[in-house]
Amino acid sequence: MTSRPILKATNLAKVYSGRVEEVVVFRALNLEVARGEMVAIVGTSGAGKSTLLHLLGGLDRVSSGSIKISGQESEFDLAKNSELDLARFRNRQIGFVFQFHHLLPEFSALENVMMPLLINGSTKREAAGKAAELLDRVGLSSRTEHRPGELSGGERQRVALARALVCKPTLLLADEPTGNLDEHTGEAVHSLIRQLQTEEQLTAIIVTHNERLASTCDRTLRLENGKLN
Repeated sequence: MTSRPILKATNLAKVYSGRVEEVVVFRALNLEVARGEMVAIVGTSGAGKSTLLHLLGGLDRVSSGSIKISGQESEFDLAKNSELDLARFRNRQIGFVFQFHHLLPEFSALENVMMPLLINGSTKREAAGKAAELLDRVGLSSRTEHRPGELSGGERQRVALARALVCKPTLLLADEPTGNLDEHTGEAVHSLIRQLQTEEQLTAIIVTHNERLASTCDRTLRLENGKLN
């Protein structure tokens, strides 16, 4: 890579201590992702794809190694900061989309997308304006007042995508974002992620079991036997 990577994971290890023996998910794993790149990570079930994504997003701690992200202000090492600093960094600079949308059922689509902005200190008026703009971009301008239970699966995932992007994160992490959708809807959601990633020049890492969708990314890596290839 010619430019400094926006994400650099070095000698990552994740080991769980069992009653009888240790369970090694991976050791000495390395990954670099360039700014503006969209990388797909594929592999069999149980290979550790979601575990890796959680480590890269600071949702879980590494057993050893380092994960450095060049954020909006400076480089941040996820392995060497407190839980409070990690939470602040995560809220401001990492957007997450999961297989299940995890929307708050009692709030409207607009309110769900507003939530990260409110947590980060935006006024309600400012948050509502930015949330409405993103919902329009994902094709849901007519559904802003609907609650999750009133939306289709694809619509709920688009709300989740808008929520992930509303704070203009440095890095977008998506864990099987189309895995709970039918083929047609899944392709539409994946295409939307790709479109917004390109328009915003986002750096994105997508975990998926769908090899065809993975092929539309800039690069595809396979996690197998604890190694990325």
